[in-house]
Amino acid sequence: MDSLLFSPFQLRGVALKNRVVMSPMCMYSSRDGLPSDFHVTHYASRALGGVGLVVLEATAVVPEGRITPQDMGLWSDEHIPPLRRLSAAIRDAGAVPGIQLAHAGRKASTYRPWDERNGQVAVADGGWVPVAPSAKPFNPTDVTPTALDFAGIEGIVAAFAAAARRAVEAEFEVIELHAAHGYLVNQFLSPHANARTDEYGGSFENRSRLALQVARAVREAIPATMPLLARLSVTEWVDGGWTTEDSVLLARELQDAGVDLIDCSSGGVIPGVKISLTPGYQAPLAEQLRREAGIPTGAVGLITTGEQAEQILRANQADLIFLARELLRDPNWALHAASNIGADVPWPAQYARAKL
Repeated sequence: MDSLLFSPFQLRGVALKNRVVMSPMCMYSSRDGLPSDFHVTHYASRALGGVGLVVLEATAVVPEGRITPQDMGLWSDEHIPPLRRLSAAIRDAGAVPGIQLAHAGRKASTYRPWDERNGQVAVADGGWVPVAPSAKPFNPTDVTPTALDFAGIEGIVAAFAAAARRAVEAEFEVIELHAAHGYLVNQFLSPHANARTDEYGGSFENRSRLALQVARAVREAIPATMPLLARLSVTEWVDGGWTTEDSVLLARELQDAGVDLIDCSSGGVIPGVKISLTPGYQAPLAEQLRREAGIPTGAVGLITTGEQAEQILRANQADLIFLARELLRDPNWALHAASNIGADVPWPAQYARAKL
């Protein structure tokens, strides 16, 4: 069959062989921000499995921007050679290598999900005091973060740009900015996390200022042919919070700043929010931004089958399909999905004898 899921998609100067994207997922397996052999195996296997674009996990632009002390980083030139090895492994395995640049803000310095302890890592145990738009912790039991001053904000914008330049040197072909899930840029956007009264708080224009400054700085730091994506929490799912309508307005401004596609997620700013987790529950968010902001979008969230992904694309809800946990369960999801929907997709020569 003629499949949209397995049709090419062009982003600036980069041609994706299909619409299947490995969504950024933290592995919490780095030391000093450096990737290891695990990361090469983990990401290259998904590329061999037929994914068109592999986007690395949240990669901190400064050490204190890590979610956990074991997060990936790109705050120094020391990170470039091992990340170049990783991007080459992804490319050699058949996918376009991308990387997500991030700063965790007040949600930084936490233990890994599988650690015996939870919550934030104390300074005495190798943690640090997080920074945020305001001195408001994510959880009441968390350390109160340090509110960023203007110099601190300027430093973070510069750190995103510097990390983007290093990503280019490491031969990644796509960059995604993390402005979702309650991390730093998202904290500035949120009326609940941002209590500032200066030019970075209060109005929509002010709360959006950092996101746009980061987008413009990164756009200027990378080649004109390099695609720039942004992940947004399109809604906070609570009254008085960031809304889908806000995201439509921001998406238009991000596009003017040089962003090429919005990766549409949601939530994460406020703990304990109940979200109705139904199959493809965030696809309507991608559809609304695509229609009302006039920008390409990616759908993510409880997308599990090729048939479901194909339908999202055919219904013009999104342009790309971002897969997370499903690719943890099945590194060859794309190859299996192609077989299930009757798309003619070649398997790697080494594995072709096993194709059903």
